Amino acid sequence: MKNIFKYIAVIIPFITMSSCDKNFEKVNTDPVSLSSIDPAYLFSNAQRLCVNTTVHYEAAIVQQIITPQPGSLAGGNYNIKSDIQTRLTFDSLYKGPVKNLIDVINQTKDVPAKSNLYNMARIVKAYVFQILVDTYGDVPYSEAGLAYLDATYLPKYDAAEDIYNDLLKEYMEATKELDAAKPLSTQELFYNGNIAQWKKLGNSLLLRTAMRLTKVNPAKAQQYVVIATNPANGGLIESVTDNAKIVFSTTFNNVFVERFHAAERGNYYMAAPFVDYLKSTNDPRLKEISVKYQFPANALGSTGTEDTNPANQIGMPLGYNAGTISTAPGFPGAIGGGYAYSQPNRRTVTAITAPAFLVTASQTLLLEAEAAQRGWTSGNVATLYNAGVRAHMNQFKQYLSSSEILPASQDAYLATNPFNPAKALEQINTQYWISSYINWSEAWANFRRSGFPALTPNPYPQADPDVKGGFIRRLTYPDREYSVNEINVKAAVAHQGPDVLSTRIFWDK
Repeated sequence: MKNIFKYIAVIIPFITMSSCDKNFEKVNTDPVSLSSIDPAYLFSNAQRLCVNTTVHYEAAIVQQIITPQPGSLAGGNYNIKSDIQTRLTFDSLYKGPVKNLIDVINQTKDVPAKSNLYNMARIVKAYVFQILVDTYGDVPYSEAGLAYLDATYLPKYDAAEDIYNDLLKEYMEATKELDAAKPLSTQELFYNGNIAQWKKLGNSLLLRTAMRLTKVNPAKAQQYVVIATNPANGGLIESVTDNAKIVFSTTFNNVFVERFHAAERGNYYMAAPFVDYLKSTNDPRLKEISVKYQFPANALGSTGTEDTNPANQIGMPLGYNAGTISTAPGFPGAIGGGYAYSQPNRRTVTAITAPAFLVTASQTLLLEAEAAQRGWTSGNVATLYNAGVRAHMNQFKQYLSSSEILPASQDAYLATNPFNPAKALEQINTQYWISSYINWSEAWANFRRSGFPALTPNPYPQADPDVKGGFIRRLTYPDREYSVNEINVKAAVAHQGPDVLSTRIFWDK
């Protein structure tokens, strides 16, 4: 009898398993939740998440926005490492767009009907990785985003120069393979599937990437500039109507400028070098960018008087903290829970409805002007320069219809500040600095590449020793990487150099 019970005990689990196997897939399929996501929607979400507007390092390094506050707001304002801020770009881009874009590419690469979506994803993926390389140097690339697809949880770090070589290839090939005769992806957020505009975006990014190499490999830079600027390849973004941007509204807010409206709003100020430069040139853009609120710490609508008169704008000087700012020369006083310095205008460029610009006509025309100045294209330098300045002024209407800078004001500015061939590179790249306001990762990258504008290093006395007296050249890897991906991150450091703020990435030598 005991043997019978033993036999029953052995066979019952097999019988149970066999019966459970019947209709297993049907029974275990959630009838409500999605089992897969249309790659078109994954792509549009990746586009939304690829906007990278960071303030506490990039904006402070290029001296456009500054805060005197320590703690969680410290970073580029003090020229110190602060992991809570240095890791933001790494975390947000790898956890968001990289993951989605790798999935989109995997789902569409062998589907002819989704060829355009596949190539759009390649372009945006290259854009995202360019930001990562420009920010950190060597980063995970060839094995990035593969945790779900092939269980690669600890990706190796690729050399920044190798990544850049692949980005050039991706921009060039993906742009060429876009085809208006094939099915369009109208759910995407930049151009509603307009292939002509996507080709301009791809070529403009190819131009931007090539120009990054001007210091380290001018021959290669010229090679790809020629390809990018060849009209036969689809043209470039040279009109504000072709600007690559994410549009927001009162119901779909621009979360990337949210900090200027949130609890810390009284702690962000226009930096003195930026305000002073715009004032010194009677720049009509200052009125749209900068404002002095009567009550800086209050929410919009209760800020009291909003003074946008350019003559009254006062930028906050660098080198001070909350305890010492009152000793700054010409200190205008504390007021309304903050200071009587100018702030970013929350009704225009940092409005919750303001679009987020990724690649613009102004940036592209100015890069074309520099390429022409270097003799790499046949374009007229002055014409391209003037067009680039006007394009940025025309861009303000895309922030707010009432922010239009009229042609007469543009003419007056260019007449007062004419293009000077003897100072071409300085003028072109100083205008690029202005044109990239809000797009701070790009402003910082071009500043490191070109050396313009000619800024004075932040004099904060307690800066990290390796940065003191100079500029931050890259951001450090997240501390978490040393815990979870130690072997690979240490290999990157051994290859690239010390994981400090002063180490230069390959194109910034």
